[in-house]
Order: sequence, then C-alpha cells, then structure tokens
Amino acid sequence: MFWDLCKEKNILLIEDVCESHGTTFNGKKLGSFGRVSNFSFYFAHHMSTVEGGMICTNDKLFYSVCRSLRSHGMLRECNDDHFKRVILAENPDLNPDFIFIHPSHNFRSTEMNAVLGISQLKRLDGNNEIRKQNFDYFIKNLSSERYMTDLEMAGQCNYAFIVILKDGTFEKRDLVEKTLKENGIEFRRGLSGGGNQMRQPFFKKNFKIPYEQYPNIDYIHNFSWYIGNYPTLKREKIDFLLNVLNNI
Repeated sequence: MFWDLCKEKNILLIEDVCESHGTTFNGKKLGSFGRVSNFSFYFAHHMSTVEGGMICTNDKLFYSVCRSLRSHGMLRECNDDHFKRVILAENPDLNPDFIFIHPSHNFRSTEMNAVLGISQLKRLDGNNEIRKQNFDYFIKNLSSERYMTDLEMAGQCNYAFIVILKDGTFEKRDLVEKTLKENGIEFRRGLSGGGNQMRQPFFKKNFKIPYEQYPNIDYIHNFSWYIGNYPTLKREKIDFLLNVLNNI
C-alpha cells in the first residue's frame, strides 16, 4: 500500500482532505493515514465555519509548530517545552513573549467559528449519508453515453456531483456550459481547485514541469465539472439536473 512505500522511501505523507470529510479508503477514514492531514471548513464544503479549517497530526512537535504558525509564527504559542527552551536559550536578547520563529500570518479561528463548527459536527455523519445517496442516484442515472460514469464509488462522500465528458471537445464543453447557465445551474470547471494546478501561475513560477506530460490531468482540466451536492437538495432538483445533462 502507499503508506508502506512512504515508510520505505522516508516520504512524509500529508493528506489533503479539504473536500473529503467522511470519505473512507479500505474502511478507514481519510485524514488518518498520513503524518499530517488538513480539512477545510469553507462554506460550500461538508461542514462549515464560514471560513477556516483544521490540521490534524499525531506528531507533537509538528503540532507545536502549527500552533506557532497560526499566530504570526510566535514561539509563545508552542506547547513543546523542550523546543521552547532551546529557542529561548539561542535568543537571550529577545523578549520571550515576542520571538517569531517562522514567517507567518494570523490564522487563528474565533469562538463564533468554533460554535458553528461544533454544531455542524454533530450532524456531519447524517448529512454525509444523504450526500452519498444523492451521488449514487446521480451517477446511476447520468448518461453513460455522454459522460464517464464508471467511477470508483467505494467509500465516496462527495459534496459535489462529478460530470466528466466522454470524448470531450471544446465545442461540446462550451455547449454544456452554455446549457447549464441557461438553466440556472451553477458549476465549477476542472473539478476541485480549478483543474490542472501545473497550469497555474504560482506553479509555473516555482516548478518547471510541463503540464503537457500529464494528458489525463489536462483532460479533467478542460472537460469536467463540479455541481453542488448538499443534504437539503431535493430529488426533483437532481432529476432536473439529470434531464438537462442527459439531453445536451
């Protein structure tokens, strides 16, 4: 398995679970495999604190450093006493209350965020079950002639419906988007995060990897969409969406 490879190659496994709350792999929840995992509480995701997110880890030192990073990189936020003593000893000329060990910003959450998150956490499993049922129904009734429907469904818990064109062309893509807009259906092209990250300015600036070498990722970038899936979504609205997509 992939974690065995990480151990063998000494690879630090970081899980991006921002949009996968409740999803499982081999019966185990995502976010519990790596040294570190992160969840997003953006308002369109499985649960929300309006903005913000959460980092999970069993590594005490990493946890301590994360506490610092969420508060301007200040040492006083760390709770690893040994680590703090080392840094204090190395910087006797600095005020212990204002030692900045990392360049960072203010990522601290608020009490209001916490109230919203704790409230929604109680309903997360039930809401996710509805999302799973919605997604199963959507994929089973989506045209397999026009779209890819042979997806790996085991453990899925998607907050959006996945639409991927078969034999995609830019003419077909433009027709799909035009039809969705005409029917008042909001969508995001490229699935999660805007598609092929290797096309993004930040990536091209820092890495020299030609995106053309990854045609599958680029296909998803051009010919796929996310459409919202949420717990209060009525079956008739899913049927309406299916009717629009299947008749394009």
